[in-house]
Amino acid sequence: MTAEQKMKNSRTQNAERRRQRTAVDNPSVRRSPFSVLKRFYEAMLPRNKWLRRTTILFFVLCSLFIGGMYGIARWYIWSERHTPLTMGVSFIPDYATYLGVDPQQTMDALINDLHVQQFRLTSYWNDIETSPGQYDFSTLDWEFQKANAAGAKITLTVGLRQPRWPECHAPSFYDTSSPESQWYPQLKSFMTAVINRYKNNPALQGWQVENEYFLTGFGTCTNLSRDRLVDETKLVRSLDPRHEIIIARSNNALGWPIGAPTPDKFSITVYRRVWDANVTHRYLEYPFPAWFYAFTAGWQKIFTGKDMAIGELQTEAWPARGQGIPDASLAEQSKSIDAQRLKTTVKFAKATGMKTIDLWGAEYWYYRMQTLHDSSLWNAAKEEFVK
Repeated sequence: MTAEQKMKNSRTQNAERRRQRTAVDNPSVRRSPFSVLKRFYEAMLPRNKWLRRTTILFFVLCSLFIGGMYGIARWYIWSERHTPLTMGVSFIPDYATYLGVDPQQTMDALINDLHVQQFRLTSYWNDIETSPGQYDFSTLDWEFQKANAAGAKITLTVGLRQPRWPECHAPSFYDTSSPESQWYPQLKSFMTAVINRYKNNPALQGWQVENEYFLTGFGTCTNLSRDRLVDETKLVRSLDPRHEIIIARSNNALGWPIGAPTPDKFSITVYRRVWDANVTHRYLEYPFPAWFYAFTAGWQKIFTGKDMAIGELQTEAWPARGQGIPDASLAEQSKSIDAQRLKTTVKFAKATGMKTIDLWGAEYWYYRMQTLHDSSLWNAAKEEFVK
């Protein structure tokens, strides 16, 4: 390097030092928002011109996309502002029995103490068809009787896949992993018997056909043919054209109800805090805000004309490491649900704009009060239902 070049480089470095000192010492330069933005722009974006433009375009498109989602969410919430709010619970006698509490006393308490007026009930195939072609409706009968006495309404789930583990509830004498021809006619006969028995019952509000049908990663189900879901929906419609048909979406937040069948209404499951057994091995809080679910309902309503309900709102413990609730301590159960979290979860659900909300875990609240002598969840739920 020549002496002339060294001198030129020295002058350039000195000029840069003076510029930096000026930027630091001069408050007007240091505090200029344009200079801050410029420095941020230069620091964060690639130096290559085309990469920089591509990055800017990406962020602009993301902003427009998210802004559009939020706009649809706000529209949906606004459009539902005059629709009355209806809150209910899922209720499953088998689960109450599993928790060690009396199912009839549990439903009585839900009606008389919590004033629940909406129930999502199940019709487990393996409970009702006790031997091939022989049906025992005694449990469903008393559930309907109690609902009728209280003036409550019922959405009855029908089909093979219904709420609660193992999801698919086939009798042991039918092998649903075998070809459909060997067991589906028997399922249709069973569904026909259920529908004909309750379709004229004053408490019946509607039917839910199957449950989270395409959620393949959960449960012990082996046959999830779309053709079968379509055929079951047609069967329900043909036997009872008067009551609405609901189909539950197949995930907590993701997925899209495309293709047949088209019900009168969709429902979605909302879980907020669960134990992640696959990756983190810790409690996981789903990141979706309430307006995301409002967008999901709004987008669906725009393109299908069908509204959406929250068919399963988590207000029950999800213990760590696959523990059953009776095996988990009260302290462990409270890590995923306590009274304050129940209240904030219900508030979250209301913020979605959806006006039909069924809470999940009513049997658990009663168990926690009766067996663990902790009435905090029961009392928190009572506050929500008597508002």
